[in-house]
Amino acid sequence: MALTHGAGGDCNAPLLRAVAEAFQAAGVSVLRFDLPFRQRRPKGPPGPGDAAKDRAGILDAIAALRGMAKDRIILAGLSYGGRQASLLAAEEPEVADRLLFLSYPLHPPGKSERLRTAHFAKLRTSCVFVHGTADPFASIAEMEAALPLVPATHRLIVVVGAGHDLKRGRFDMTAVVESLAFTAPAVRAALPASGQA
Repeated sequence: MALTHGAGGDCNAPLLRAVAEAFQAAGVSVLRFDLPFRQRRPKGPPGPGDAAKDRAGILDAIAALRGMAKDRIILAGLSYGGRQASLLAAEEPEVADRLLFLSYPLHPPGKSERLRTAHFAKLRTSCVFVHGTADPFASIAEMEAALPLVPATHRLIVVVGAGHDLKRGRFDMTAVVESLAFTAPAVRAALPASGQA
């Protein structure tokens, strides 16, 4: 798995560490990596010209993994990192065998008319979306309305009570880990959140 972060964090974000530990416990090798914008600037969000460079950085991480492993590649990203991974996968479907999007930023908070779904129709790689019921970047109803735009097999896993940080990974990730091997049509699963916010 190649796993990257959102606009406000880095590869050491608690959620990414928790996801990596869960997949490693299941026998999956995980590369957590910083996007190029974060490598250049330790603080702050990506700039207007960073997206293409960040997608190139994702390609570099995938190439590094392919050099070490012959198994299938899972490309995973949190928020901004997931959005860049989805844009890359829409243009280059062979980049990964499965996609995992953690808190996909469907629209900016409070601006539901600005959907970030134009590329969804080009996603040909099976994908899993993990989303919290209190995420300001999209309600569960908005996610459920948008995901049929994805022609590939897809699944929405709902983390009850979680915001955009998905409780920093403090929830049972069994369904998330198991979902990367799914073959069923799109389904929705709800997970109770555990631990403190």
